[in-house]
Amino acid sequence: MNLATEVRPGANRYATGKNILHELPQYLEPFKKVAVVTGTISYQIFSDYYKKELEYPIFRYDGSASREDAHRIAEEIGEADVIVAIGGGRVLDTGKLVADEMNIDAIMVPTLISNCAPFTPIVAVYHPDRTFREMGFMTRAPYLTLIDYDFLLATPKDYFVAGIGDTVAKWYEIKGITEQLSADEKSAYIRLGIASAKVILDILLEDSIQGIKDLENQQITPAFERVADTIIGLAGETGGFAATYGRSAGAHAVHDGLSYLESTHNQLHGNKVAYGILVQLAHTNEIDEIKKLKDFYQATGLPLKLAELNVTQTDAEALKPCTDHAASEEETFRMIDPEITPEQVYQAIQVVESL
Repeated sequence: MNLATEVRPGANRYATGKNILHELPQYLEPFKKVAVVTGTISYQIFSDYYKKELEYPIFRYDGSASREDAHRIAEEIGEADVIVAIGGGRVLDTGKLVADEMNIDAIMVPTLISNCAPFTPIVAVYHPDRTFREMGFMTRAPYLTLIDYDFLLATPKDYFVAGIGDTVAKWYEIKGITEQLSADEKSAYIRLGIASAKVILDILLEDSIQGIKDLENQQITPAFERVADTIIGLAGETGGFAATYGRSAGAHAVHDGLSYLESTHNQLHGNKVAYGILVQLAHTNEIDEIKKLKDFYQATGLPLKLAELNVTQTDAEALKPCTDHAASEEETFRMIDPEITPEQVYQAIQVVESL
């Protein structure tokens, strides 16, 4: 059994609406013993909106999204039949890890719009020191993903922008992987994944600028809703439909490599992925595509240079931890180029930095 290769579109239930978070008790009625996994800031944001205390035990994660922390929390919980994870990507991934270890359901309550963690049965697993460890594949998809548009207007702009960057990568990564396949190798679901990734790109290029303005003006509009559902839901569908052909490739491999530079530890996931898109395109010599994306990046605030990710030393030695990992055998840059080397990743970075 290989969960990574199965078609697994996403959450069992995806509920959206205005003020829908206040219906949480109704969604929890089928469960007898509830445990909440959250973070200090995340839970405060939730409490400010929800206006009343949850009548369930609260367990706080350590910020790492590591298997070690998930194991600690699972032991502290002891017994439950559902995990309610409230927070951003790392909190939600921790909640999924805890639920997987306990073999119980998980409900995802995102506190911001920044990635597809609330939707997928996949986890970005880190070491306790916050360096990237692996992609984890959970045996269960989330039982419910609860998307409250009013609540999510509290998303900080930089997280929203990072979510756009992370999601734009869906098109460039699946395109880079699947254009090497013959027509017969493109199964029905791979083709559906490609089509969904193209829809994602079209929505984001059309609606992101307006969606950012709506967030700044604290207005729920069709554009804001489309961007929110694209970042959280549609992004997960692409990898769910196309499996390994629709998930990580060069952009995420560069993100994972950047996690080995301590100066990037406070940088948002989606921003590092967005920079990774440019590196992947530079490696495949798609310079014109980089130039097309430049205006979009500048308009949204996505990073075009390493300096915007707090990386000031760009010589080969300083970037070696990043380039070595990005080109390693276990990384997904090899979905684009099976022969990728650290030197080639470094040269691609230099191209991006020179444009």
